[in-house]
Amino acid sequence: MVAPTREDAYALLSEFNKNDRLIKHGLAVEAVMRHMARKLGHDEEKWGAVGLVHDLDYEQFPEQHCAKTEEILRERGWPEDYIHAVISHGWGICTDVEPEHEMEKVLYAIDELTGLIIAVALVRPSKSLLDLKVKSVTKKWKDKAFAAGADREIIQKGIDMLGVERSELIADVIEGMKAAAAELGLDGSSAEGGSSDG
Repeated sequence: MVAPTREDAYALLSEFNKNDRLIKHGLAVEAVMRHMARKLGHDEEKWGAVGLVHDLDYEQFPEQHCAKTEEILRERGWPEDYIHAVISHGWGICTDVEPEHEMEKVLYAIDELTGLIIAVALVRPSKSLLDLKVKSVTKKWKDKAFAAGADREIIQKGIDMLGVERSELIADVIEGMKAAAAELGLDGSSAEGGSSDG
C-alpha cells in the first residue's frame, strides 16, 4: 500500500474541515510530529501525515470522533499503521485503542498540549511562539482555569507513557510549532505596530 503524501493528508483535512481553528490545530500537530520524528529518528512524512489527519472527523462527526476517521481513512486506502495511530489518540476518551508505538504515544501526549501552548502564546504581548519560554507554559499549566479545554491529565498520561520530563516535552512542542508559526498566526506579525494591543 502506497504511503500517503503530505498533499494527500492536507487535501483530506481540507475536504472534511472548513473551520480555520481545526485546520490550524492539524497544522500545529503536524509541525510537532515532524519535529519529534526528526529528533527520534523516524519517518517525518509519516508522522506529519498522521498529525495532519488525526482530528479529521471532528468538525462533521464530533459524536463519532475517531470512529469516523477510521472509516474515512480505510475507504481511502490508508495503511493500517497510520489508521491505528490516529485512532489511538482518542484512547480512554472515545476509543479503547491504546497508543503502542512511539509515534502514537507522542501524538497522544502533544495533541492537547499544542492547544495549551497556543493559548499561552495568545495572551502574551508578542502573540508569538518564537519567543515563548517553557516557564511561561509551566506557569499556566498550574492555573487550571486557564485554557481549561486542554486536558492536563491526558497530557500527563502521554508524558508518563513517553517517560520524559514535562518541561522537555513542552520545549519540544514549542520548538516544533515554530516551523508553522506564520501559518498559525503566531509569529508575532499580528502584534507588530498594532495600537489595539495597548
